[in-house]
Amino acid sequence: MKVLVIGQGGREHALVWKLRQSPHVTQVFCAPGNAGTGEDSVNVDIGSHDAERLVKFARNEGIDLTIIGPEAPLVAGVTDAFIKAGLKVFAPTRAAAQLEGSKAFAKDVMRAANVPTADYRVFTAAEDAIQFVQEREQTPLVVKADGLAAGKGVTVCSNREEAIRAIQESMGERVFGEAGDRIVIEEKLSGQEVSVLALVDGRTIVPLESAQDHKAAYDDDEGPNTGGMGAYSPAPFATPELMELVINRILIPTVHELRKRSIDFRGVLYAGLMLTSQGPKVLEFNTRFGDPETQPVLMRLRTDLFEVLSAAAEGRLRDYASLDWDPRPAVCVVMAAEGYPGKYAKGKPIRGLEQAAQLPDTKVFHAGTTRQGQQVVTDGGRVLGVTALGHDISDAKRRAYEAVKCVRWEGAWCRKDISDKARVAPP
Repeated sequence: MKVLVIGQGGREHALVWKLRQSPHVTQVFCAPGNAGTGEDSVNVDIGSHDAERLVKFARNEGIDLTIIGPEAPLVAGVTDAFIKAGLKVFAPTRAAAQLEGSKAFAKDVMRAANVPTADYRVFTAAEDAIQFVQEREQTPLVVKADGLAAGKGVTVCSNREEAIRAIQESMGERVFGEAGDRIVIEEKLSGQEVSVLALVDGRTIVPLESAQDHKAAYDDDEGPNTGGMGAYSPAPFATPELMELVINRILIPTVHELRKRSIDFRGVLYAGLMLTSQGPKVLEFNTRFGDPETQPVLMRLRTDLFEVLSAAAEGRLRDYASLDWDPRPAVCVVMAAEGYPGKYAKGKPIRGLEQAAQLPDTKVFHAGTTRQGQQVVTDGGRVLGVTALGHDISDAKRRAYEAVKCVRWEGAWCRKDISDKARVAPP
């Protein structure tokens, strides 16, 4: 069987790496890929938005299954082009991807499905949003760009002045482009954050093991929001009781509400949750594998990924009601370019990848990398996702940071506290 993975980040490298382990898979392609996917698969020089060329390649190459990684091509309708061409694809349609592509749409779905989430208001005019903030009590708020903003469109505001500034940046200065022309303002929730990802085939929902992401740039959750500076799995707060609650009160009602709207959801449904004193509440929905959560989760997956994703694409997910997991936890530490999440330089030579690759139970997933001749160089803000398994969380963290120490380039940096939240008692 031949598989095509669309995308070029750490998530896609993890998917390629895991799919290659299937005895059913003869070849894996990645479009456009990065330096790491080029080692574990065959890179194809086609952009992730180029639906016409991607479909043509899949037809000509006889691709048996296509998996779309990033959110932008999902929202752009690349999945729909594959379905129209009669090609098997594991990814939600453009209509289903609105759950991530529009925070206002997601909030509307949650309200209709009675899914617990923060109270909110939607605004299309800055003056109305500012007036709303000025008339409220001085309480922490979260200002979110409605559309896709590469994980950076969320501003947590501790006071009225910060909220007004966030509104002006999004709607006046348009720092997020058209994604911020409409915004959602919601109450700030407090508690531990947990990511729950589930495979969905339209009717059946199979949850993956839990993970916890680290969105803030710096240690102790300080600094600006990023696409994710690291993650670990499993999250100790995600008890069996909590997972059952999430499935019954959040995932099932959401999929049912989409079906009421004639939207057949097939793909990954990712719920970013806050474990509040009132129970779990949804911070956001994503409609694809998370990045960097995918890296530690797939490190632990023992079930054949190709088989289960094929089953989901064909509506046979009921055959995989439970998945097999390595009981050992995994930790992923993101190594980033100097300046990220702001402006950063590219083309910095990376050293030590071979040394890190020799460490047991460790995998360095490439995200923002490319090749210049024989040299791997930086090509993005989040450059690598260094991931390791361990006997416990502390051991997995130690192994991951041991590998981090092997890798160097000018300006490389990372958070030093990935997975420390696992030792914090849940609310």
